[in-house]
Amino acid sequence: MKKFIAELIGTFALVLFGCGSAVFGQLFVSADMLTTMGNPITITAIGMCFGLAVLIMCYAIGPISGCHVNPAVSFGVFLNGGMKFGEMIMYWIAQIIGGILGAVAIGLISQQWNVFGANQYATGHLGGAFIGEVIFTFLFVLVVLGATSKKAPKGFAGIAIGWALAIVNIVMIPIDGASVNPARSFGPAIFTGGEALSQIWVYILAPLIGGLIAALIWQVIRTDKDEVITE
Repeated sequence: MKKFIAELIGTFALVLFGCGSAVFGQLFVSADMLTTMGNPITITAIGMCFGLAVLIMCYAIGPISGCHVNPAVSFGVFLNGGMKFGEMIMYWIAQIIGGILGAVAIGLISQQWNVFGANQYATGHLGGAFIGEVIFTFLFVLVVLGATSKKAPKGFAGIAIGWALAIVNIVMIPIDGASVNPARSFGPAIFTGGEALSQIWVYILAPLIGGLIAALIWQVIRTDKDEVITE
C-alpha cells in the first residue's frame, strides 16, 4: 500500500507539473497577461518541468517505490526480474489513477475544462509519432535501468533520470506532445476527448514496446548477470 500511494502521488505530481506548465502557459497567452507575467512558457521550459518533476520525486518517493511513475518503466523493471507481475499491475493502477488526478487538478486550478496538455499527433503523422515514442521510451527506460543498477554511482539516479526525461520532452513535444509514459497520456486524454482520446492507443502501446526493447537490450549489455534491478 505504501508503494501504491507513493506511485500515485509521484505520477500525480508529474502530470500536474509537466502538463500543467503547458496548460497554464497557454492560459497566460489567451488571457493577454504577457505584460504582467512575462513571455509564454517555451518548449524547453515545459520539457524541464517534466524532467525536474521526476527528479524531485525520485528523491521524495524513490526510497519507497523506486519512483517509476510510468507503466513503461515498471514493465522494464518487471522484465528484468525487479518486481513480480502482480506488483507491476498494482503500480500500473496507481500510476493511471495518479495521472487522472493530475489532470483533475489542472482543471480545478485553471478553471478551463477543455485543455489538459493531452498528447496528440497531426493527421498523417501516425508513423512518426509511433516510432518516436518507441525509440525515446527505449532510451529513457534504458537510462532508468542503468542509473538504478547496483554498479551505478549511488545517489545520482534521480539526476540522470530527470535530465533524460527533460531531453526527451524537449525533442518530442513538437512531434506529438511527448509521452513515453502511458499514465501521463491517459489522464489528460480522457478529459480532453476527441482525437486525443482516439489516439491514446499509440501512447499506451508504443511506450510499452519501447520498455520491452530497453529490458531486452539491458539484459545483453549489463555487466553483472546476477544483478536484479529493484528500483
